[in-house]
Amino acid sequence: MTRDASQFVQLGPAPPDDLSVEGVVVQGTGGVWDVRLASGSVASASLRGRLKHEARGALKLAVGDKVTLTWENGEPGAWFITDIHERFSKLARRAPGGARGERVVVANLDQVLVVFAAARPEPHPRMLDRFLVIAEANGLHARIVVNKCDLVSPAEARALFGEQAAAGYPVHYTSIETGEGLDALHDALAGRSSALSGPSGVGKSSLMNRLFPGLDLRTAAISDSVNKGRHTTVGAVLHPLPGGGFLADTPGLREVGLWGIDAADVPHCFPEFAPYLGQCRFADCIHTVEPGCAIRDAVERGDVSRGRFESYVKLREELAEQN
Repeated sequence: MTRDASQFVQLGPAPPDDLSVEGVVVQGTGGVWDVRLASGSVASASLRGRLKHEARGALKLAVGDKVTLTWENGEPGAWFITDIHERFSKLARRAPGGARGERVVVANLDQVLVVFAAARPEPHPRMLDRFLVIAEANGLHARIVVNKCDLVSPAEARALFGEQAAAGYPVHYTSIETGEGLDALHDALAGRSSALSGPSGVGKSSLMNRLFPGLDLRTAAISDSVNKGRHTTVGAVLHPLPGGGFLADTPGLREVGLWGIDAADVPHCFPEFAPYLGQCRFADCIHTVEPGCAIRDAVERGDVSRGRFESYVKLREELAEQN
């Protein structure tokens, strides 16, 4: 990845005027974290003392964390992360590969934009539901971006995720080839801390390059043999935006695992269920097969999408098996 030199100015080994400063973690590799300071410069730092020990346990530093850096003299002098500030939000999922535990993708976000392609790779509405449930469970406002709209007709693009639009999620239809929807998407990002998430190959990095020239993020073509995207982002990277705010580019996720969500809370992660919660015949209704279920009745009437309801049942069963 090529960095914009105006944004990433490495602090030299000379002792700074302030020996303790605050900043935001913008990326990390091999135990070394880049932290952006209020001045716009970026210092490389590693965890120190207690934090280094805790990082082996429950505490995991993540991109987007606000931290305190302390300068320690030595040969050469260096910055160390000595405090991680409390997070107000996070985008987290289950650790991949069948591992137990949580993987915090980005911390301190205002919103998450879930990007899918209209074609190449083929979009999967049920996978989108997984991303949306993760956002809801983390208390994050979610937007949907349907990219590569130049590959299908306008009617086809709007039909792809009509269930999610009907549930109340804002949907942006975009194309970097034609410029469709880019101005509105740019406005939705301005002044906010946002993350682009979604499967590999849907054009997240290409969108960022088009929206904010100068980022020069690495992109790759879609494999014709498998019609799947290649990973071009290996870890989340937080980019400061002109005029304020941050935008995180996150790795394409082939495995979208839920973590930290109780099965009983899943109905609250489907906003269209809200008017019917508490209206069922039985107080302990889990909204799957029970008679007199207000949500199932809404599905039969067509007031709630059957596809979204099927996503709910599958995700609830998955979480019940984990717990």
